Amino acid sequence: MNPVVSVTNLSKTYAGGHLALDNVSLDIMPGEILALLGPNGAGKTTLISIICGIVNASAGSVTVGGYDNVTDFRAARSLIGLVPQELTLGAFDRVWNTLSFSRGLFGKKPDPACIERILRDLSLWNRKDSRLMTLSGGMKRRVLIGKALAHEPAILFLDEPTAGVDVELRKDMWNLVRRLRESGVTIILTTHYIEEAEAIADRVGVINNGKLLLLDDKLALMEKLGKRQLIVDLKDAITAIPGTLSPWGLELSDAGDQLIYNYDPQKLHTGIAGLLRAISDAGLLLKDIHSSQSSLEDIFINMVGTGK
Repeated sequence: MNPVVSVTNLSKTYAGGHLALDNVSLDIMPGEILALLGPNGAGKTTLISIICGIVNASAGSVTVGGYDNVTDFRAARSLIGLVPQELTLGAFDRVWNTLSFSRGLFGKKPDPACIERILRDLSLWNRKDSRLMTLSGGMKRRVLIGKALAHEPAILFLDEPTAGVDVELRKDMWNLVRRLRESGVTIILTTHYIEEAEAIADRVGVINNGKLLLLDDKLALMEKLGKRQLIVDLKDAITAIPGTLSPWGLELSDAGDQLIYNYDPQKLHTGIAGLLRAISDAGLLLKDIHSSQSSLEDIFINMVGTGK
């Protein structure tokens, strides 16, 4: 299967000398949900803007659906729907007219049934005749998504789509994204919300200081980079870890009733069996044993925080 978006050796240096992107390459496959994570100023919006043809690259190339996004700009751009981070909407326009106009800008014939379906999917049907200035921030965000979908694009870019919206609306948007993917739309989103990527993404990319630090399947990433913890609940609290247990590098909980062991689940021998025997030999009574896996947030904070 060929990628629907291919980015090759992309760099961008702004007039002031700021290097926003540094030799970024990635392929985006049809029908996937790709989440791009990174702190403010990492280069996420610049990357999206170059792919969509809004910002010119300093070096490198981008193809969308096989079309070069510079030499075949119209063909490439017709495949893309973009939801910007900013709420850029006219105050006096009406919801229905806004989506219809956006569809016409891409040369698509009027299709009231399509516009109605989009508005119903976005829970905006009862506000179709409302002026945009009367809508809440969350509803305006939905209208932006509707505008991006009005010409039925194959690829949808969402730049911080749930920024500033409440938790309930955020979950509604996650469900919408899943439905769009099921209909064949490829979705690329940037987000500050780690749980957003963890909940809906197929693959995750981490960008920092203009560099793409990694790009991998979400579950594989968590398996490869995430730590696993074995937590041993003790029947009786202790004040210090016995010296005989020092080879395992254990941590003692604040309450003194848990021993925490970090290990690599990829290794053939994790040392757990020996640890449990040593705990028993130290005269400690076990109450319970359970394990936990590092979250995507733990991995992200570790990568960005270490300045990789």
